[in-house]
Amino acid sequence: MQPDLELVHIRKGESFAAWMHGYPFRTVRWHYHPEYEIHLIAATSGKFYIGDFIGDFEPGQLIMTGPNLPQNWISDVQSDEIVPARSLVIQFAENFIEDACATMPEMDVIRPLLDRSHRGLLFDDGTSAAVRPLMEQLIEARGLKRLSLFWQVLDTLAQAPEPEVLASLSYELDLSDIDASGVNRAIAYLREHLTEPVGEGELADIVGQSASAFSRAFKRHTGTTLVRYKNQLRIDLACQLLLDSEEIKVAEICYEVGFSNLSNFNRHFLKLKGMSPSQFRTTFAANGALAMAD
Repeated sequence: MQPDLELVHIRKGESFAAWMHGYPFRTVRWHYHPEYEIHLIAATSGKFYIGDFIGDFEPGQLIMTGPNLPQNWISDVQSDEIVPARSLVIQFAENFIEDACATMPEMDVIRPLLDRSHRGLLFDDGTSAAVRPLMEQLIEARGLKRLSLFWQVLDTLAQAPEPEVLASLSYELDLSDIDASGVNRAIAYLREHLTEPVGEGELADIVGQSASAFSRAFKRHTGTTLVRYKNQLRIDLACQLLLDSEEIKVAEICYEVGFSNLSNFNRHFLKLKGMSPSQFRTTFAANGALAMAD
């Protein structure tokens, strides 16, 4: 089964993404992305998949993956159970870290870490315990403090006892087949233009299909229409921004994620999340703080 491309949003004015998500969540599927990822399980147990590796996870598991390495974590919970804070995540682009390595000689110490992460790295409990408070602070931090914590996380991982390498030496994702998939090419384009008014006809032209053929293929692949899929992605992005900072006004987030008016944004948010954006911010933040304390 070919993995889906995940859209990783790195906000303007920031070098990397750092966030927390619950369960269920849109990224809980067999997926890949071009960014490096540091993933720490805060709650639940279950089964995880990294490349051709399959294993069991529990709270405290810390894994780093390199670009385009397929992955998934499936929690063993009741079908109607909602976990407010399951995973702490840091994601950063390859060009960002390569540019840093090229300009700062001190960065050479993390080069082996970056190289080995292409097969997925599982760290020991001691490293996880050291990294978790740094990631928790990082999610809330701003400015230079944010950068300082990011480098501390990488330095801790680079100095950790030998991590377990997960995917086999022979495993390699065949991106040629994925890139040839019309829907994944369309999703890749959406990745770069999520907040712009991209229509079905434009995407159909990009992948060389008729509008009707693309529409059918897109619905088979995603289980929904392009309009609903795009609105879902934008609302998911809005949720991330709502939790990033209480200082960002709801109206600012509305326009930043691509909605043209506040009433339309509020209507879609209520439909998809069952509450208003302000209620989501208050409720989820309270639940998340409680879960983190547990």
